[in-house]
Amino acid sequence: MPAALLKNLAKRFLHFWFPRTCFSCGCDLPWHAAGSLCASCEKGLKRPGPLVCRRCGVVLKSGGAYCYNCRGSKAKVYKCSVIRSAFMFNASSRGLVHALKYGGADYLAREMGKLMAVRFCTYPELAAAEIVMPVPLFPKRRRKRGYNQSALLARWLAAGTGLSYDDVSLARTRDTVSQTTLGRRGRLANMTGAFACKNPAAVKGKVILLVDDVATTGATLEGCAVALKAAGAKKVFAYTFARE
Repeated sequence: MPAALLKNLAKRFLHFWFPRTCFSCGCDLPWHAAGSLCASCEKGLKRPGPLVCRRCGVVLKSGGAYCYNCRGSKAKVYKCSVIRSAFMFNASSRGLVHALKYGGADYLAREMGKLMAVRFCTYPELAAAEIVMPVPLFPKRRRKRGYNQSALLARWLAAGTGLSYDDVSLARTRDTVSQTTLGRRGRLANMTGAFACKNPAAVKGKVILLVDDVATTGATLEGCAVALKAAGAKKVFAYTFARE
């Protein structure tokens, strides 16, 4: 019996006893589904836009080049010079993000990282990036979760783009409170001094691409960028799976 046929029979058998469901809407997936979303939810993975802030990547509903927080001379204040995301944070992307981040579904990082790699090629403003670096978790939180979801995404993104990968040079030095209940100013203050570059020689003169699961205000990414720029990084970009 041909190997391909045996493989398909095995998939059908596993699907019969352990059917897979869409991570977004919960409907049953066909046995031959390659991804973790149904066809309808997969179509719901939308790129931010059509108009986004040139710096932070937030969607601009009224047009223009920059959002309120980045317009004028304010864009030059930030150490993270460009933030882009593969998808909008909506019903389709939320299911994947939450399963990866809170549901222990670390295997989703491969699929999500590959999707990020495909979209990465559509952002020429990120083309100068040299080193992919994940946003680090505080050790206690990483042990509790079992992994750093940003590191898993970053590793697959690096593999898909051919960029170097470094998950040791940047560290979180303070166990910050959850950002979910904080406003923009609170988030920025919460992340001030929360990161440090442990290996300045690795980042000096380099263009760093920070990777995280979701960008909201960009406060976490900015906290990382401050530490990297202080260590001598030439530029710091950021790229996330989704954008709120």
